[in-house]
Amino acid sequence: MTYHPKSDFLRELSTRGFIADCTDLQELDERLTKGVVTGYIGFDLTATSLHIGNLVQIMLLRWLQKTGHRPITLMGGGTTKVGDPSGKDEMRKILSVEQIEANAKGIRKVFSRYISYGDGPTDSPLVNNAEWLDKLKYIDFLRDIGKHFTINRLLAFESVKSRLDREQALSFIEFNYMLLQSYDYLELYRRYGCILQMGGSDQWGNIVSGADLIRRVEAADAFGLTTPLVTRADGKKMGKSADGAVWLNEDMMSSYEFWQWWRNVPDADVGKFLKMFTELPVAECDRLGALEGSEINDAKIILANEVTALLHGVDAAGTAEATAREVFEHGGAGEDLPKLSLGAEEVGDGISVVQLITRAGLAKSGKEAKRLIAEKGARINDELLSDAGLMISAADLAEPIKLSAGRKRHALVVME
Repeated sequence: MTYHPKSDFLRELSTRGFIADCTDLQELDERLTKGVVTGYIGFDLTATSLHIGNLVQIMLLRWLQKTGHRPITLMGGGTTKVGDPSGKDEMRKILSVEQIEANAKGIRKVFSRYISYGDGPTDSPLVNNAEWLDKLKYIDFLRDIGKHFTINRLLAFESVKSRLDREQALSFIEFNYMLLQSYDYLELYRRYGCILQMGGSDQWGNIVSGADLIRRVEAADAFGLTTPLVTRADGKKMGKSADGAVWLNEDMMSSYEFWQWWRNVPDADVGKFLKMFTELPVAECDRLGALEGSEINDAKIILANEVTALLHGVDAAGTAEATAREVFEHGGAGEDLPKLSLGAEEVGDGISVVQLITRAGLAKSGKEAKRLIAEKGARINDELLSDAGLMISAADLAEPIKLSAGRKRHALVVME
């Protein structure tokens, strides 16, 4: 980027690698230097927890607030009923209203870790677009808002065009998504004076359409800013692990497992991730990212501690590190390992070790667990496990049993 921002917000974003595109970077920068700017990001409620792929956007809102501006976390209670076609190869599953509300409760837990809520000038309101979208009169909406969108323009946007090019179904309800997201921006402008919408690069078309709608309806300037697609150096998508999504809610992924994911990122990602997902000075992030050999592992521990402390707290990060050291350096069990708790009736006369490995989340199926054992990748209490037919009795579980899959994934099995 050749332009050098004057505002603290855009300066942080540019040096940390957050900016992909902006509708008018220089003009937005001017606005940011003149007073408090209100900006928002929308989060659709498609699961009970966000995952680390959403952390880029959460950190954007955090930096907006830390540099003296007002972030809005928009919960997509209304738009989730439609489904965003952006980046999707097939139609989204239509969720029930009850499921969407349950997802909203789960997702709210994370935001307060990163953003201050309240009534102050830079405090964030937590807003749900169901508040206005559920009340829309469809014909009136089409007359007032739909007239500003042409079919030609909608078909030209990548989120629609790519789906049609692959001859994948695009439902009429999804086709309306861009109108609804644009209307969200207009409503937030009217209610809160919001003039900035941010999001991932796949949201560019939706964001530009919203800014254009404000210009057409209110004759006012509004801005859009997108972040680049963040992938790992090994080509894996952010937010994914070998066992699925890396969730932000503690009840879906323990703080230890979360810490471990960051501890195990590829060496080449350390500097980039430190800049994007921590608040360490950029120069320090670059220094740590340039380390080699055994020293890069120390940098990964700093990365894991910093990211985990933001989400789960300093104590949780310290406990996760201590558990990792106990497990890997001293061969211990570690008190913070993921636990599988069993009742006496579940164990009965005995339970197979294959079932324990599967239920502990160390394998996706019994077949995978047996393959893990056959390939000498499974251990029980740090001893190689070679018998896939081994049965574990209640007496065996008088003390917790430590199961391991490879060198990095562990779990404790305990009797309740």
